[in-house]
Amino acid sequence: MNIEGIHHIAIICSNYETSKHFYTEILGFKIIQETYRAERNSYKLDLQVPGGIQIELFTFPNAPIRPSFPEAQGLRHLAFKVKDVEEAVKELEEQGIKVEPIRIDELTGKKFTFFADPDGLPLELYER
Repeated sequence: MNIEGIHHIAIICSNYETSKHFYTEILGFKIIQETYRAERNSYKLDLQVPGGIQIELFTFPNAPIRPSFPEAQGLRHLAFKVKDVEEAVKELEEQGIKVEPIRIDELTGKKFTFFADPDGLPLELYER
């Protein structure tokens, strides 16, 4: 097997327009393609994340809620690399996004913090 990297991360959201706004307008990810799949009553939004990875944002009718707090087994969070954590936090807070206090990774000495998407999915900012 010759894995070369991560191609995409798939996220199922509860409100398509709210999540589309969050990921494109607040986080600034560019839209690659937007598709409505009538047979599934589902949207699929392909987003370009800097560095080559994509996020696939889906809606599905009646998708169950995934527990995040307390932390559940499975994917824990997505971490986005940023140059300046303080500046990124400032930008999020100006958009009304609640951000946890900045911490220092005891193993790397790098700054990091957490915030959540509209469905409560934990997202991390990690200093490069």
